[in-house]
Amino acid sequence: MSLRFKSTAPEDVSARTLVLSLMSVPGQRAQTLAYLSRAGGLFDMEPTAIRMAVTRLVKEGLLESVDRGVYATGPKAAAFTAEISDWRRAPDRTRPWSGGWIGVITHHLGRTDRKDLRARMRALRLYGFAQAEAGLWVRPDNLRQSLAELRAALLRLGLQEDALLVTISETAMPAGVNWRNLWSTDDLKATYEGAIAAMQASRKAAASLPADAAARETLLVGQSVIRTINLDPLLPEEIGDAVLFRQMVTEMDAYDTFGKACWKTLG
Repeated sequence: MSLRFKSTAPEDVSARTLVLSLMSVPGQRAQTLAYLSRAGGLFDMEPTAIRMAVTRLVKEGLLESVDRGVYATGPKAAAFTAEISDWRRAPDRTRPWSGGWIGVITHHLGRTDRKDLRARMRALRLYGFAQAEAGLWVRPDNLRQSLAELRAALLRLGLQEDALLVTISETAMPAGVNWRNLWSTDDLKATYEGAIAAMQASRKAAASLPADAAARETLLVGQSVIRTINLDPLLPEEIGDAVLFRQMVTEMDAYDTFGKACWKTLG
């Protein structure tokens, strides 16, 4: 799966995504509907769209009304905030690789239910698995999670209960078959470099942009980088460029601070 870096287009930002991005930050203070509507205006969103998104988020417990027209994170926001902020700890989810693999056997699950199939493939790809052959997905065994913990995480994301997870310590492959080649490391490296370059260019450009434009730019670039981090297969350094990946995460941490400062000028 190619992860070539591309900044989020303004039209791809939904009202729900925007509100959550602005509110689901650890330690975030309450915000007025007027502020959220103004932020929506940066993306050509009507105030009604922002109000509808806020209303739905209140019903879901992710936001709560603390005063007339004033909202804060709701009772269910803590877990959600931790989940979306987990990108900072992505490099720490791995351990040194001893050469083994984790396999997920799926050939017995069938492919006729398209909804189940899409959920299965999404779950596996989110955890860096690649299809080695029909019915077998693999990834390097370099995650800190135990096999049981990984299975539970995959089930939460949509993997079917009957899926089988195994660890593979030794393989005997046909000539020309190498699981290390299942991931395009050139694409991954180009993605990391593109993300780092985009953040650095954005910070330089912000100095000459109006406050509104600078804030919008940081959200578009930041969302794209975070998505790139969350979709990364977390390959060991023997296969991918783990050092450059860590550099991208570190750069994003600094860029996140910069972006928050830009948005504070609108408050």
